[in-house]
Amino acid sequence: MFTGLVEATGTIKKITALGDQSRFVTEIPFTSELALGDSVANNGCCLTVAELDVENGTASFDILHQTLKVTSLGSLKEGSIVNLERALLPTQRLGGHFVQGHVDGTGTLLDLSVHGQDHRLEIAIPAEIIKYCIPKGSLAIDGISLTIAELGEKSATFWITPHTFKETHLHALELGSPINLEADLLAKYTERLLEKR
Repeated sequence: MFTGLVEATGTIKKITALGDQSRFVTEIPFTSELALGDSVANNGCCLTVAELDVENGTASFDILHQTLKVTSLGSLKEGSIVNLERALLPTQRLGGHFVQGHVDGTGTLLDLSVHGQDHRLEIAIPAEIIKYCIPKGSLAIDGISLTIAELGEKSATFWITPHTFKETHLHALELGSPINLEADLLAKYTERLLEKR
């Protein structure tokens, strides 16, 4: 479980194709604090540490075919910057919202423009995910817990503070980039419970 509050950004140093799967070697600032088997969200995808190289500050993650198919990780390249967050400790404050790291699908970056000291972020969201969205609700965008400022029929708009823009990978994105989306867990459970009635 994660909060959607990005701890740091990392850089993908190497991608190795393993048939339908891949192995990512990612440079991570907190590698010395990780152990094999730990969960680390990479752009909002919960990945398991498969190998550690503390001396070089890298961790390796095996990416399954299904993960490459459903998320934007398959579009990343060596040198890409990713948002990183370690799993939530029970003693931590929950500053964002409940984020599982289980990506529901991808959207497309439509706008990332400067407005004073803030940035306006607009993302096209597929119908199967936008149905879980409400104005002022939460949506995980590449692992960042964001509040929906405006909700359209096919897109959502968010306002990004200077801190979030600086401390995440948003500054490295380009228009048209695929964006990992995870809808609010409570909305998905509510839908499922109502279906059973």
